[in-house]
Amino acid sequence: MFDAKRVTQECVEWIRSFFEENGKGCCAVVGISGGKDSSVAAALCAEALGKDRVVGVLMPRGTQPDIDMAYLLVDHLGIRRYEVNIASAVDAVIAAMPRELALSPQTLVNLPPRIRMATLYAVSQSLNGRVVNTCNLSEDWVGYSTRYGDAAGDFSPMANLTVTEVKEIGRALGLPDVLVDKPPIDGLCGKTDEENLGFTYAELDVYIRTGVIEDPVKKELIDGKHKANLFKLQPMPAFLPKSF
Repeated sequence: MFDAKRVTQECVEWIRSFFEENGKGCCAVVGISGGKDSSVAAALCAEALGKDRVVGVLMPRGTQPDIDMAYLLVDHLGIRRYEVNIASAVDAVIAAMPRELALSPQTLVNLPPRIRMATLYAVSQSLNGRVVNTCNLSEDWVGYSTRYGDAAGDFSPMANLTVTEVKEIGRALGLPDVLVDKPPIDGLCGKTDEENLGFTYAELDVYIRTGVIEDPVKKELIDGKHKANLFKLQPMPAFLPKSF
């Protein structure tokens, strides 16, 4: 049985320890989308460090239909916020590409999160901050993250927690239900995470924790995604000469 209160307190202490060792007095900088992951990550940091040491960065691309959820989160926590619209930056990179280079659909999907991460580091470095990675175990398990985009960061409080567990921690922290239970939307192509994946997070989370899944087709799909995306979870391979 997952003890949300206990794990929440353990995570809060872990964040405090990280900052004690890796940035005394520094602030935590988190990209705020209005979804559960950024909401819970920001709430954990506010609990650990105090609201004055947490900075939320809102990064819509043009118009973001659900940006009111991001405003709700930063107002609920009472944290400082900056808003940086990345539309012109994304458009500029695309426009600067050589005409003979046909950008793939996946390239166009992954470019915005990579620009968002560059934006987060620009804010963080200017404030002497530390960037929060907001990925969870469920997403990482099947590679549902953008390398050097949302998968980047300086510390990761939820990398070993499933979506189900993250939501329970959100409730333990007293976040509004609308933030915890909001259907996860990738913010890139307009679909929900589960529509993109082909299975629900509930099914995935049970499979991760117990190894049990009833649908063999979904099992094969999950196993395939996990195997294909393990490289995202490994350190960058580096050549080591046998001798100099």
